Amino acid sequence: MTLSMLCHRFCLVSTVFAHVALSAAERDWPEFRGLTTQGISRAKNLPLTWNAAPGTLETNIVWKTALKGEGWSSPALHDDRIYLTSALPRVDGGGVSLEALCVSAQDGKILWQTPVFLQEKIASIHRKNGNASPTPIVEKDRLYVHFGHMGTACLKLDGQILWKNIEFTYTPVHGNGGSPALVDDLLVFSCEGAENPFVVALSKVDGTIRWKTARTTEAKKKFSFSTPTVIEVRGRKQIISPGSGAVCAYDPKDGAELWRARYGEGYSVIPRPVFANGLLFIATGYDRPTVFAVKPDGKGDVTDTHVVWTVTRGAPNTPSLLVVEDRLYMVSDAGILTCLEARTGKELWQERIGGNFSASPILAEGRIYLQSEEGVGTVVDSGKTFQRLAQNDLGERSLASYAAADGVLFIRTANHLFRVGSTK
Repeated sequence: MTLSMLCHRFCLVSTVFAHVALSAAERDWPEFRGLTTQGISRAKNLPLTWNAAPGTLETNIVWKTALKGEGWSSPALHDDRIYLTSALPRVDGGGVSLEALCVSAQDGKILWQTPVFLQEKIASIHRKNGNASPTPIVEKDRLYVHFGHMGTACLKLDGQILWKNIEFTYTPVHGNGGSPALVDDLLVFSCEGAENPFVVALSKVDGTIRWKTARTTEAKKKFSFSTPTVIEVRGRKQIISPGSGAVCAYDPKDGAELWRARYGEGYSVIPRPVFANGLLFIATGYDRPTVFAVKPDGKGDVTDTHVVWTVTRGAPNTPSLLVVEDRLYMVSDAGILTCLEARTGKELWQERIGGNFSASPILAEGRIYLQSEEGVGTVVDSGKTFQRLAQNDLGERSLASYAAADGVLFIRTANHLFRVGSTK
């Protein structure tokens, strides 16, 4: 056999194995914003239309399951099971039981629900928040759940608790919100309450602290709720974590700050960063939301050297951004959908789609799926011109983001978890 034949065979085998691995992975949506952490799904045959509005005929609702307690964590899907968190009033009337639960993706049955923390004293919570807002992460045979200042834990996939960590107490503002991220053998999240914000990394094996890095900025309001994004630049991993006043990049090895870009008094930062085409896209939070693109290859303060463009028109406070090819999409909290040229920030189009928004959009098969707080799902084409494809009503309040798999969407509302897909 010649060298060229061997190379050809190797390429074929590599392609086959890559396809098998990718297909297996695409069945999962293991954390907030999915396998890519960017809201991008390669799932096929997602439903275009559905309906469960009261007084109407249900359409494409495979099942809906009543959930115990309250929570706005988004569904995490792994190996045909869905993982969520919830907060239930304690039977003795004091505080809440913070719980993890597992639901069968096939029939919607609750397979187990495990109390993780008992919280006696509850801080004030924003009307768009709850005691169980961060989304879990599933990796192999482990489930990681996070309740902000109330604790972090790791469970086996049968609901057995492996470890807990309640070391990081701080004074919250409006409750908890940001989800954790995994990088190598670390579980990373930000702790940003009323004062002294910091970013922390735990060992995902036993929950012990690996490093803790203070975040010091000039912003007067210190609280934020963003979920970190892990990227790689020139072969080196970076943890990208926006907070009040600045977005910072940290070294996973020791938590050292690599670079930062400032944005003044921006606070209560929620959207997860997006990385595409060599640029990071950051939303800066309240009171005047801004979106900007920054090159992540600098050192120190890169505000004046690496910020490529900045826009304010249509910028969101809450929903994360979405990049499709060379276009950036963002939906404002007030329901304005904007399409920008990702490289320059030039506006291509802007349309009002209706409703109010907290959930982050996702992309599948060239379609953008958006879920409003009123429970209405809007589907639009991801092209350079606006085209609304469908509008679908579940009839319940909804702040959580979608989880997608081949042929289905999993949607959490105030009272239920829905499996949406073809019922034919």
